[in-house]
Amino acid sequence: MYQKLGIAAERFDSACNLHLAMQKQPPDFFVGEFIYGWGNNYAGANVSNLDVTLRSLQRFAPQVKMIVFMHPREEDHIGKLLELFPVHAVLTYPVSAQAMQAALVTPA
Repeated sequence: MYQKLGIAAERFDSACNLHLAMQKQPPDFFVGEFIYGWGNNYAGANVSNLDVTLRSLQRFAPQVKMIVFMHPREEDHIGKLLELFPVHAVLTYPVSAQAMQAALVTPA
């Protein structure tokens, strides 16, 4: 789908590699999976696994369209993330090709 839409997709094996890459080449899109922080590590300013990356995106790629995948069990908590970040689209698993394509072509 990305190729069909003319989007070059990259995957990263660590947050560190992702953050270095986005400093060098700010992305137009970011796709990540939301996992609510149930543990003590998220007791302060962070609500999920995406917080640090989304903050970095705001700094290095303010124009980025953030697309977030989530499991239906996380629905009660996604609002906490949306209060902090301008997420372009939230897609619930299972994500259909049509929903993903709509998120990629819909203006912010």
